[in-house]
Amino acid sequence: MTPVVEGRAIVQDYHMPGSMMRRASTVRAVNGIDFAVQKGKTLAIVGESGSGKSTLARIIALIDAPSEGELLIEGKRVDIAARRPGPQLRSKVQMVFQNPYGSLNPRQKIGDVLTEPLVINTDVPAAERRERAKAMLQKVGLLPEHYNRYPHMFSGGQRQRIAIARALMLNPSLLVLDEPVSALDLSVQAQVLNLLADLQDELGLTYVFVSHDLSVVRYIADDVMVISKGVAVEQASREEIFANPTHPYTRQLFAATPVTDIEAIRARVARRRAAGLGSTVQT
Repeated sequence: MTPVVEGRAIVQDYHMPGSMMRRASTVRAVNGIDFAVQKGKTLAIVGESGSGKSTLARIIALIDAPSEGELLIEGKRVDIAARRPGPQLRSKVQMVFQNPYGSLNPRQKIGDVLTEPLVINTDVPAAERRERAKAMLQKVGLLPEHYNRYPHMFSGGQRQRIAIARALMLNPSLLVLDEPVSALDLSVQAQVLNLLADLQDELGLTYVFVSHDLSVVRYIADDVMVISKGVAVEQASREEIFANPTHPYTRQLFAATPVTDIEAIRARVARRRAAGLGSTVQT
């Protein structure tokens, strides 16, 4: 089966200009990484700050072009030299960023935030764009009347739901999620993770999920790739990684990271919903 996204020997170099005090140099942020993600699966990318995981995420999301290597989307090689993927390719891959407070334009109404991808990439009439946006708001647990509100009127969890809705407006096959719940309270994290799991089941989405939180990774991932200093030191299924991490860096990372029981929080949120204690509009 052809992977939804595949990387072959991906390299990303950053060139640092020289000055009177230092020589010009090159920093290798990603060094020869291979990966593949099948349809409907989630690959979690794990590593400490500065490991290169967010750099790799931006490459997969077609925001940055790699210095070397091959990136394939649904079996088709992305032209690295072009650096500007066309609308057809852009619609297949979307990204959700870490900070829900900074990723939405505060001067745009939510309706404009959601319809903008359709305006840029499609010829869909205005009335249909509006209806699609209202339907997407409902799909992520918000209300159609939120269409005319501004981002400052929403909580962090609601803003992240809006960011997810925006990413889904072009019906992508792949979502790249860079620390999408790290800025949220634990109970809100559980709600957003529940939403992502439900959307994946309903829409057959494929996720590349960047996180430093191992409890989140344990819940959301099918496979895990551990990165250190730009190198993938270990790749395996979630079960294998958590049961028997083989690389010293992976064991060190696991030992140093406090683990929150996100499953318990998720179960508590589900019980509140079943009891009718949760509101229609999610936080």
